[in-house]
Amino acid sequence: MLDQNGLRKQKIDTLDLRYHLLLLLLPLLLIALLFWVTSPAGELPWLQWGGVSIIYFLAYSLGYFVHQGRLGRLWQHLEQVLGINEATFELVHLSSQYETEHAFLNALLGKAVAMVDGAEMGSIILVEPGSNKLHFESALGLDLAKLQQLNMTLEQSFEYRLTDGRCNRVVVVNDMRKINAQSSLSAEDQALLLSAASIPIRATLSSPIHIDGQLYAMLNLDSSLLACFSTYDRDLVAILTREAANAIALYQKSRQIHQLANFDCLTGLANRKYFEEQAQKWQPKTKLESMLVLLDMDNLKKINDNLGHGAGDFALKRLATELKRSCPPPALVSRFGGDEFVLLCYGSESWLRERLQQAEARLAADEVAVYFSAGIAPFNGDMEYSLKLADSQMYRQKRARKGGLE
Repeated sequence: MLDQNGLRKQKIDTLDLRYHLLLLLLPLLLIALLFWVTSPAGELPWLQWGGVSIIYFLAYSLGYFVHQGRLGRLWQHLEQVLGINEATFELVHLSSQYETEHAFLNALLGKAVAMVDGAEMGSIILVEPGSNKLHFESALGLDLAKLQQLNMTLEQSFEYRLTDGRCNRVVVVNDMRKINAQSSLSAEDQALLLSAASIPIRATLSSPIHIDGQLYAMLNLDSSLLACFSTYDRDLVAILTREAANAIALYQKSRQIHQLANFDCLTGLANRKYFEEQAQKWQPKTKLESMLVLLDMDNLKKINDNLGHGAGDFALKRLATELKRSCPPPALVSRFGGDEFVLLCYGSESWLRERLQQAEARLAADEVAVYFSAGIAPFNGDMEYSLKLADSQMYRQKRARKGGLE
């Protein structure tokens, strides 16, 4: 057997036959010599020597099998630790490839249930900062929809109760009946919690996940068997969650970098670079036209001059909100820079123009009215050509409004 560190199990826990014979025969020869020296007239008492030899042989055999059993368990534990090491290594190095934090936590939970003996189900519960409300973010073998209906706080969790509010260690509950009997949940929530599992949960292992010194979540592993989690399982999960915390922190930082690199900080819309990257992947539809909209805010300078840049920033955010409302996903909405926005969506020009008119009517009714000019052009994959057509149409509309808002 060759593990991933190049260790051969046979070489480590298996002794050569000659070595066993030496360990077995040498003591017997020494015992025989002792009997021969101490026996009268130098005679060897064969009966006594045979009895002692049999006892020694049995003791040696028993010790050997006990030792082999212990080695087997140690190898099993080592393989689990190596498995956890591989799992966390994979999570850390592939963290940036997960589209959402939910997908990342699902992967973490799946690996945890697979790695810990006895774990049949599990969940990851996020802790809301400030309010300490609990939210079931991920579940395996449990009804997540039911769990997400629960109205729970951190103080009602057994992790909090069994650590006197510190939530600083892994806790093992080997008989959930006692914990459930002492629960402070309402009868309705208690019934909902118990019905989330298709088979009764009799034992649970819960581990806190801390990120940057704050309690981020709890990883719960559940079993239908009583007392199925050992001290070793607790230590194993402590290692897993500690490494998982590093992976989650790295994932969050990678998403922050992705957000900063690809989205506008003020409006939250895609920036020009990211929009152009996504537009290259745009899939045309046979029954729907693809349209590109170039839009320019008409009165941003006036708002900035009269009301200040804070009001101007608010107006830009309101415009971004209305554009996202008018063209929801899979439409792409981007702030190209300054007061210029670009949209890419499916639909006819007449439908799109109607949506934009509705958006402008809502914006005009605001306390700080926002007005814009827009040009619409078909999109067939040539971004430069479509932008040129839309730009020409947009400036025709601006000229038609000249003398009004600028």
